[in-house]
Amino acid sequence: MHVTLMKGKIHRARVTEADLHYEGSISIDRTLIDAAGFLINERVDIYNIDTGARFSTYVIEAPAGSGIIGLNGAAARLAMMGDKVIIVAYANFDEAEARQFKPRVVLVDEKNRKL
Repeated sequence: MHVTLMKGKIHRARVTEADLHYEGSISIDRTLIDAAGFLINERVDIYNIDTGARFSTYVIEAPAGSGIIGLNGAAARLAMMGDKVIIVAYANFDEAEARQFKPRVVLVDEKNRKL
């Protein structure tokens, strides 16, 4: 049996950019990508705390220390600058791995700096 667990998340980040005309993705500060254990091009789910919107896209890198959380392409229609979001990646595990696994949870301040 395999189960799907949260692999990592960035909790309550603020959207800093929304670019409808960029090809789709979410730009994330490299520092936060590393802290959450995300991979470039990895699928992530986005949960907009302010609107309730839930959607999926993939990770692209923004400069380390920039605080950028940028929604691109169609995703830019689902959040506005300043909205708070939760960004989550999942992974599949067999039952034994799942019982031992500890996800990475990254809390951020109002400027998307890791707490």
